[in-house]
Parts: sequence; structure tokens; C-alpha cells
Amino acid sequence: MIEITPGIALDPREITESFIRSPGPGGQNVNKVATAVQLRFDLRGSPSLPAAVRARAEGLAGRRLTKDGVLVITAARFRSQERNREDALARLVALLREAAQRPTPRRPTRPGLGVKRRRLDDKTRRGAVKKLRRTKPGED
Repeated sequence: MIEITPGIALDPREITESFIRSPGPGGQNVNKVATAVQLRFDLRGSPSLPAAVRARAEGLAGRRLTKDGVLVITAARFRSQERNREDALARLVALLREAAQRPTPRRPTRPGLGVKRRRLDDKTRRGAVKKLRRTKPGED
């Protein structure tokens, strides 16, 4: 089991990996060995995830989520297949851990007394400046 949080764990059978040719550095192996990893995880169909975590993960996944609800992570950072597998799995776990954290609800606040007083004082001062600019009737 792959532990995400103390209460959430994924079954490794829910994850499928396929290997593709990696763009970028690779030396003599670049055109011969499929070192990049494409990890697929059925986010919508996973029985391991609670509904709230699933919904937050779908929002965090962005373009990596297919129309069918499958999360696709491609890792090609390293030259070896094993390190790319570890990298892709670490990125999946990081995304799911972030989705598992509940967002803190926003508490609405109101402006303080000092802020209100300063705003009204500024308005009064500005009004006085404008009043001084006016021409008095009959002064033309």
C-alpha cells in the first residue's frame, strides 16, 4: 500500500505505468531505451479516495486529468527508468497529499474603527480643499 496520509492509502494495482521514449538528454540510450514513465491513476474510479479529496484532486490536476477522470503524470527528468518511476510516484503522492488537506475557511472581517475614522477624516479634508477652490457668487 502507498500511504498518502494516515487515513488514506492507495493500492499499487490502481496505478498503471507505461514507458515511452524520453525527450532530452540520454547519451547513446536516447533513441533506444524507453526511460520516460507515463503513470496513470483512475482518479474518479478509485475506491481508496474519499469524495472530498477526489474533488479537490480533480481541481489540482488541471490539464493532467483526462475526460474519463484518469490522472496522467509523465516523468522524464532523469536518464534512468527507475528514477523516473520514483519521480512520477512521488508527484502523484504529493498531489494527493495536497488534495487531502482541507482548505481553511475564510472568516469575513470588517474594517476596524481606526480605519473608518481615518477614511472619514480624509474625506473631510478633501472636501475642505475643494470648498476653498470654489468661486464665490458675484466674484467673477
